[in-house]
Amino acid sequence: MDSTFWAGKRVFVTGHTGFKGSWLSLWLQRLGAVVTGYALEPSTTPSLHALAAAQSSATSVIGDVRDLESLRVALRESRAEVVFHLAAQPLVRRSYVEPVETYATNVMGTVHLLEAVRTCDTVRSVVVVTSDKSYENKEWAWGYRESDPMGGYDPYSNSKGCTELVAAAYRNSFFNESAYAKHGVAVATVRAGNVIGGGDWSEDRLVPDLLRAFGAGQSALIRNPHSVRPWQHVLEPLQGYLMLARKLYVEGPAWAQPWNFGPADSDARPVSWIADRLTHVWGGSATWHTDPATDHPHEANWLKLDCSRARQVLGWVPRWNLEQALDAIVEWQLAWHKGEDMSSITLSQIKQFESTPQDD
Repeated sequence: MDSTFWAGKRVFVTGHTGFKGSWLSLWLQRLGAVVTGYALEPSTTPSLHALAAAQSSATSVIGDVRDLESLRVALRESRAEVVFHLAAQPLVRRSYVEPVETYATNVMGTVHLLEAVRTCDTVRSVVVVTSDKSYENKEWAWGYRESDPMGGYDPYSNSKGCTELVAAAYRNSFFNESAYAKHGVAVATVRAGNVIGGGDWSEDRLVPDLLRAFGAGQSALIRNPHSVRPWQHVLEPLQGYLMLARKLYVEGPAWAQPWNFGPADSDARPVSWIADRLTHVWGGSATWHTDPATDHPHEANWLKLDCSRARQVLGWVPRWNLEQALDAIVEWQLAWHKGEDMSSITLSQIKQFESTPQDD
């Protein structure tokens, strides 16, 4: 990672109190960036944001991306040069319960962010984070390419497809390559596979649900053991986001496109494999069983990404395979149970990740 580029860069991160945003904020601070975060209070207790002191050397603004004026003021006052937009309602099952909140946050929140960028003359590079679930999922074995159509069965997935369309419309209408000399802003979107890592306490996510059960000495309940997902440690796509943001800043609109960041095909594994592996690594009396209920909301059974362009054009390559990722998660979780300094643990895992050779 190019610390010479990030040192002193003013960076604005929406969603900095969330799981993914906390890891990104810590990494940016480690690289020497001047970080301003904008988000709601952490949605879980405990939270990685609090435990790892993710705001220790950053400015933290508690605000809602649905509030355009508040967001506009915070961005302008940050004098940000680079923006990472992670703020979202990120849960599929919650989107069935709160569809209006999901669309308002994910779609209009992105509209508000890009509107704020339009009136902030310091911003040059914008990375909008969506999801692998934004694609029209045909339940096939091939990975989706960036040119495949957007879709989404459930409100969450569909809202992320809409977010992609919003970003494309703003890129065409207000941040067009033909007028780059005038506006100076390059906007890209990024679609990542299922991210996992220490410090995620979200409801209705496989790894947090497993670890909660193991920590409580209970058998974990699994809804869809045969569903296949592109699992990857949270640091993998974040590495890609950082690389892409630098390219957008230095080289401009040639990089202002959608990008996929997912693991190797061998790490697209069924839920049951993840559960078995975590059960083994955790040890002791850890077990899991299949939920006998059959009235669960629809979730995709098969989903993979084709990340050829990120690998070949951007030069992004995963560093940790799935076994290493799961080992790191258990290490993190056990350290938390022991009451260790989670800021040090989290930063040490970032350092370990940076020093791991890339998988060719």
